[in-house]
Amino acid sequence: MDRLDTQIERRPPLTPDSPAEEIALRFSADPTLNLLAVVQGERPLGLVQRRVFEAGNWPGDTPAAQLMNSAPLLADGAANPADFRDWSLASCPEDLERGFIVTDQGRYLGVGDSLTLLKARSGRARAARDISATLTRTLARDVLRQLEGARTFTDALDRLPMSADARTCSHALTQCLGDIHNLMARASVLHAAETGRVALSPKSVRLREIVDSLSHRWTARAQQDGVTLLCGYDGAPDLSADLDAERLGELFDAIIERALAESGRGAVEVTLKASPVADGLALKGTVRDSGQTPSPASLARIFEPLDSGAPLTLSLSMAYAANLTGAMGGLIHAEPNAGAGVTVKFEMIAPESSRIEADPAVRSVPTTAHILIVDDNATNRMVAEALCEMFDCTSEQVADGVEAVEAATAGHFDLILMDIRMPRMDGIAATRAIRALPGPVAQVPIVALTANADPSDVRAYLEAGMNDVVEKPIKADRLLTVLDRVLSGVADLDSQAA
Repeated sequence: MDRLDTQIERRPPLTPDSPAEEIALRFSADPTLNLLAVVQGERPLGLVQRRVFEAGNWPGDTPAAQLMNSAPLLADGAANPADFRDWSLASCPEDLERGFIVTDQGRYLGVGDSLTLLKARSGRARAARDISATLTRTLARDVLRQLEGARTFTDALDRLPMSADARTCSHALTQCLGDIHNLMARASVLHAAETGRVALSPKSVRLREIVDSLSHRWTARAQQDGVTLLCGYDGAPDLSADLDAERLGELFDAIIERALAESGRGAVEVTLKASPVADGLALKGTVRDSGQTPSPASLARIFEPLDSGAPLTLSLSMAYAANLTGAMGGLIHAEPNAGAGVTVKFEMIAPESSRIEADPAVRSVPTTAHILIVDDNATNRMVAEALCEMFDCTSEQVADGVEAVEAATAGHFDLILMDIRMPRMDGIAATRAIRALPGPVAQVPIVALTANADPSDVRAYLEAGMNDVVEKPIKADRLLTVLDRVLSGVADLDSQAA
């Protein structure tokens, strides 16, 4: 049977006359410490909460008895955690937010707060969750299969001649199918995480590069939403760790997506702090939004996939973030800001890496090139721009085929990265229009960016005048290989597509 005394923090307590100076040292020495009990003998008297303590300017000799909450919530260590959670949320949520003391026949055992109860579930809730997970897995698998068939159909539609209005409708349908596909995919990865099937592939990575990647991925989306995105790294510039950078990025992505959705036209602050500890590097991730502050009950369920009250896509992402954190050996929690909004924090330990493994993709192309990036998706343009910068290339961006032809006419690009499916004019039509231009601009190398790279698709791209193909999502090593080949004047993919 689950007991509350198995889930609490057994922190050494203060005495009533413990001075504020000692309390400050205790909090400073342990950033994870949020509550300290005040005990007389074995009898609990009150709680000192970090947030309240740090908000005051206490003289160093002020005794704990004057700083504590003298009427804290008390709980019996033998109580069922889920039952205690449900009772406290219904009866005294404000007291629960301030923390509670757990006792054994009146004797102090430890402290806890709403986050302590985050994973507490009754047997009935656990059974319901298991049923829900099974249904979600089955639904996701079947719907994903149907969506793949639907996407094949829309791809075929895009190859047919149609009016501008019809092409706009087709594009909107494709976007809608993509959104549903993303929803089902999130349900699938959440189930994989909850059943321990998330594979981690740690390798050496510079930590500041993780933050740089986050900034590249999310800046355009934040600007589109009217949100100011601030990304920062706090640590030695060349500090490296052995971890799965892709999974850590997914963890941040899930939290950032929720923060942007909640912040209206405010700001979202993202930070990654790294500091050496005995076991390696202590990593602390923080995402602070400026949205509405949820109730304590809602905040306690922020990582629940079905009970958080948020849109399902965001709920699934936050649940995935919690499971990813656990899979990486970390802890995650959410807390209300002093003003408006919520701050989500996670912590983990990663081995420090003494060197960065050589990455064949991180080098420049044979000739520094000026590249035109053509894609109607701002995030895709941003990713391509970041990769071009990695290879010491400069770039410009446009959003569709019409703009691509206009830009190519200027004649100062060494290569064009061309998306296939775009409004107004798709990538194939734009390539044919560029090849029909007079003079040398018609010969500029054009590389297709597409998720459709079957042999028949590749033949269509080459017949339109393209030189090569890079599959989406773009991989750095694949893009570099193609840039090497095309800019060096090596033969295109005709032989491969034949």
